[in-house]
Amino acid sequence: MQNIYEAVASNKRKSALILIVFLLFTTVVIYVLAQAFAVYMGYEPGGLGFVGIALIFSGLVSFSSYWYSDKIVLAISSARPADRKKEFDFYTVAENLAIGTGLLKPKLYVIEDTAPNAFATGRDPEHAVICATTGLLQKLSRTELEGVIAHELSHIRNYDIRLMSIVAVLVGTVALMADWFLRISFRGGRRDDRDKSQLAALFLLLGLIFAILSPLIAQLIQLAISRRREFTADASAVGITRQPSGLITALEKIATDHEPLEAANKATAHLYIINPFKFDSKRAYPERSRRAVNWFSGLFNTHPPVEERIKVLQSMV
Repeated sequence: MQNIYEAVASNKRKSALILIVFLLFTTVVIYVLAQAFAVYMGYEPGGLGFVGIALIFSGLVSFSSYWYSDKIVLAISSARPADRKKEFDFYTVAENLAIGTGLLKPKLYVIEDTAPNAFATGRDPEHAVICATTGLLQKLSRTELEGVIAHELSHIRNYDIRLMSIVAVLVGTVALMADWFLRISFRGGRRDDRDKSQLAALFLLLGLIFAILSPLIAQLIQLAISRRREFTADASAVGITRQPSGLITALEKIATDHEPLEAANKATAHLYIINPFKFDSKRAYPERSRRAVNWFSGLFNTHPPVEERIKVLQSMV
């Protein structure tokens, strides 16, 4: 049996390992694609050239998006500020837990939707937002609501939003460079017909391989980081509330509620405590193929399976 602190420490170590692998991978990919660009443009390998300028511009745009991420997400989700009288439990639970964790009370928003779910956003604890649907506030008990809010506060305290924003920028950079390289490859670039050096030929070959495979690999690693952060937030939430049962029953209620969350989309789905796009493999596939389908689809999920999360939480009881 693993206690709360061991679970949090273990998940943080695994997250750090995945992140280190991801940073090394993106560094190698960007370097190889930059050199392959140089070869295709008729230069010897070395230096980033115009690719470096493009990356700087891309980074500035991504940073601007990250800086205003909370406003963008709330606008996309059609969220409104929470009312203390109308959403009293939401307000007081957030206040009490924020005091207990030493955080500023985040801004609270509500989405008018009967499907139960919630998410946190914001670039740091001083600019954090927790948003819940009316369905969540109506269908959960106060103890269950405490589990959900503690989970979202854990994301804020652990700077998960900032981490995932940085990872998203790196994934976008890899995808952008791969797309540029493939486009130039098909058009032929400015390369001449003279024989290239062995080093240049190697960069061209690696560039083509990386351009095809690296966006997929980068996305899979990004999703693995996202899933691991959910485990960490679950364990941290138990450390805040001291009662795993509240979060366990909350996750069960949210997972078994099959109402579609109309406010969610692919851009915001990873923020929610449970993936709002629910898929029931038991209904869609027979028993023989279900395990393979679950394994394959799990690679592309932003969240770990709810059953697995509950199993981990139950081990802390």
